[in-house]
Amino acid sequence: MSATPAQKDAAIVPGEYLLTVADFRQIAAILHDDAGISLSEAKAALVYARLAKRLRALGLSSFRDYCALVSDGGAVDERQKLVAALTTNVTKFFREKHHFEHLQRRALPALIERARKGGQVRIWSAGCSNGQEAYSAALVILSMMPEVLSHDLKILATDIDPNMVAEGRVGRYSSAAVEDVPAELKKRWLRKVREDEWQVADEAMQLVSFRELNLFAPWPMKRPFDVIFCRNVAIYFDKTKQAELWARFAKTLLPGGYLYIGHSERITGPATDVFANDGITTWRRSQGSIR
Repeated sequence: MSATPAQKDAAIVPGEYLLTVADFRQIAAILHDDAGISLSEAKAALVYARLAKRLRALGLSSFRDYCALVSDGGAVDERQKLVAALTTNVTKFFREKHHFEHLQRRALPALIERARKGGQVRIWSAGCSNGQEAYSAALVILSMMPEVLSHDLKILATDIDPNMVAEGRVGRYSSAAVEDVPAELKKRWLRKVREDEWQVADEAMQLVSFRELNLFAPWPMKRPFDVIFCRNVAIYFDKTKQAELWARFAKTLLPGGYLYIGHSERITGPATDVFANDGITTWRRSQGSIR
């Protein structure tokens, strides 16, 4: 049922600034158009809490003024800050451990052999947040191939939020963040720099390149990937956007390559024809093509 004009102008969340139904829907539309993320009105309080900070910083008095600003074609920077503010960044070293066990057991042996023979290997952490997923993969690789930096094996880590990308490039994490790193890997590739701060080793940092990237914008990467991690990212997209993303991954993943997704995610759309399940939320690309 559509909201009446009076309902559209009513406050949807009580607080310092007026956020109406109409304001929320405009913000939700921008987020969907720019990043593919779907927001229901149940998320209105989250939108208010995260964007009220932007209103204060800009000296605005209402969300209507903010909507007018980000709808202006000249406010590209603020529109990007809106998307970054509303992006959920939940990550952890070795989250969903079975994926890294699969990577070590099934995917990496052949890829490492190829790299040692002079071949190229590319791994992508898509929606990498602050880099803990990408560095988890890097630590696994270093444990199997300590000389990896002398070969053409690289990890690309991308995220839409420039703040997360910046954190990943620094490579420093709290004790709580690194508590699930296996003891041997932690001892060799992490260094305690403060009471509650750990630094990723230079070897791991050199293995990972961080870039800002919107998954629904054009992808600048020219080379296909052997492995793609995109876990617990698609859950924020509607079904149409999910199917679009899986199809794009299929086109940029080499036949025989692996796609790791979140435990609550499923491959849908045309990509179902070219992916076969190879374990718990692990999918392998076949030789087929996307229709």
